[in-house]
Amino acid sequence: MSQEMGSSTGERRKHFVLVHGLGHGAWCWYKVVPVLEAAGHRVTALDLAASGVHPGRVEDVHSFEDYSRPLLDAVAAADDNRLVLVGHSHGGLSVALAMERFPGKVAAAVFAAAAMPCVGKHMGITTEEFMRRTASLEEQLMDCEMVPISNNQGAGVAISVGPEFLARKYYQHSPAEDLALAKMLVRPGNQFLDDRVMKDETLLTAGNYGSVKKVFVVAKADGSSTEEMQRWMVALSPGTEVEEIAGADHAVMSSKPREFCDVLLKIAHTC
Repeated sequence: MSQEMGSSTGERRKHFVLVHGLGHGAWCWYKVVPVLEAAGHRVTALDLAASGVHPGRVEDVHSFEDYSRPLLDAVAAADDNRLVLVGHSHGGLSVALAMERFPGKVAAAVFAAAAMPCVGKHMGITTEEFMRRTASLEEQLMDCEMVPISNNQGAGVAISVGPEFLARKYYQHSPAEDLALAKMLVRPGNQFLDDRVMKDETLLTAGNYGSVKKVFVVAKADGSSTEEMQRWMVALSPGTEVEEIAGADHAVMSSKPREFCDVLLKIAHTC
């Protein structure tokens, strides 16, 4: 499901498509949408499959492509090439898939403290590297729970993000109201680490994914993914532009919404 808002005219007006991270939904963009609308842009905030108010259950989403289907369908249906895709956290991988499939429709892609894969390596490398750099499984998970699921790919697990993890790793510099909202609305999410799309080293090509303008937004106070890790992903994709937001935690749209919107509006003006 999605929430589509606003309209725009003029060559500088863009259509922003906002893609949430694991366990989250379109609701997490509530501070960003009205600012972009007020600037005259069109905005679509998406719920990926089994996220937000999407009616699916996590165990009924059988592949990463199925999970990303709401985004892929929205981009396919777009009637212009003015799309600015904005992916947060794990949502960066769905954005990358849409860029590969529809490069001609995307004016720019923004990775906000997001998983940003690169040409020539499988998309799961970003998650694998994050896990390698994290000292222990306990540090990675804190009070998150592994939820057993079974789908067409067999038995697996989804992650149910814990309230302590949200408070200490995700929303530690965000208003208390945003943390409370997240605690009420997050749903279990599947990272699809063993999915064939996630493992395909030939999936992302220089001619498609590599041809789209990329901007990485570094959240400098991110407690979930370090600045070093964020810059490691940037280094894998030469030519990626970088914007920094001081004091932004992982939920950059919650902790620094004005600064984040300023970055998005700047990108819309220049792409």
